[in-house]
Amino acid sequence: MALTPLRCRVSLGSAIVTAVEREPSMKKSERQEAIRQLVWSHAISSQEELRRLLEGRGWKVTQATLSRDLRELGLVRAPTEAGVRYMRPEALGADEGKPSLEALLPQLFDAVDGVSELLVLHTLPGGAQPIAEAIDAQGWPEIIGTIGGENTILVICRSSQARTELTQRLRTMAARRAPPRG
Repeated sequence: MALTPLRCRVSLGSAIVTAVEREPSMKKSERQEAIRQLVWSHAISSQEELRRLLEGRGWKVTQATLSRDLRELGLVRAPTEAGVRYMRPEALGADEGKPSLEALLPQLFDAVDGVSELLVLHTLPGGAQPIAEAIDAQGWPEIIGTIGGENTILVICRSSQARTELTQRLRTMAARRAPPRG
């Protein structure tokens, strides 16, 4: 069902105000259920592709809303044999609904480097957010925090020594074969 905004122009003295009154929008939970169904039934590699599929079902969403929905649903973008796809975390061998660092690193790791207390971890496209979240979930005391972009994570360590040790730990984890799926 496509929704059309209703526009109204009102003159208030010398100012003209254009108000936009929208028809009642569909519920967030219904939109998120549509996203779940699409991700489970299609191989979706980008937010734009998902946005177009949603639009075909009558949902007009912004990129910001779509990003928020994907994050709230816990869907991850991960590499498959057919390329990067959105999927449920449990498809990556996740426990408790979140992919583990041990499952993600062998699949998404590209390179790691650092200086002083700063470690920069490069991933395949779309891999930084799930890996940053998995690193945070480890609760390692030598890490102050992480910042994840699309394919780069900045890890702030407590010391240069901690960064050196963490770099080696991440390289070792990334070199392991990913655990079998399913």
